[in-house]
Amino acid sequence: MMRKILMCVLPTALAACAGAPQVTPEPPGVASAARAERPDVKVGDEWKFACGWHNERLWVVTSVDQTGIKATENGKPLLLTPDLNVLESPRRKDTDNQWLSFPLEVGKQWTADNNWQMCEFSGPEKVQVKVVDYEKVTVPAGQFDAFRLEITTSWTNETVRDSGANSGTYWYAPAARAIVKFNYKSSGCNSVCCASDACELVQSRLQP
Repeated sequence: MMRKILMCVLPTALAACAGAPQVTPEPPGVASAARAERPDVKVGDEWKFACGWHNERLWVVTSVDQTGIKATENGKPLLLTPDLNVLESPRRKDTDNQWLSFPLEVGKQWTADNNWQMCEFSGPEKVQVKVVDYEKVTVPAGQFDAFRLEITTSWTNETVRDSGANSGTYWYAPAARAIVKFNYKSSGCNSVCCASDACELVQSRLQP
C-alpha cells in the first residue's frame, strides 16, 4: 500500500517542482550586503574634479589627524571632517554639513543641523540624507562600485530674509575614497553664490 501511495505522490511532486519558477541566487556584492567604513585618507591623496562652467577642482591632502583632514583646493585652504565632509572651502563654510556618515549601508538615514556661509550670505539649514542604493557609476576617472545617496536641505538665508530647499544625488566610491559624482540643485535662491552645482571625478592619485 505504501509503495502505491509513493508511486502516486512522487510523480505529482516532481511535476510541481518542474513547473515551479527557478530562483537565481543573488550575486556576491549586492547592495544589501555592501558596507563601507570610514576611508583611510592619507597625506598626498589627490582628486581632480570637473565641475560646471568648465571649472576644475584639485584636492590635495596635506595633513590628517583625529580632528580632521587639512587639504588644498586649487592651492587654497580646504578643511574636511574625518568623514570627508567639507567644513571650509574657497567657496563656502559649514559647521556640520553631513553629506557622509560612516559606516555607509543601503537604507541608512541621518539628519544634521548645519550653519552655512557663502559669499556675503549665511544662515541655518536642516540636512536629511539617505543611502538608497549600491551600484556601478561611470565618470571620467573610470567605473566604480558606489553608494548612491540622496540629500535634501531646508535652508534660511538670514542676510536677505529668504528661504528655500535644495536636493541632490551623489555617489561615494570606497575604492576612490571620495564622492566621485554629484548633482546638486537649489531652489528659491537667485544669487550666483547659491547656484546649482555638479561635479565628476576626472582622476585621482591615492597613497598606498
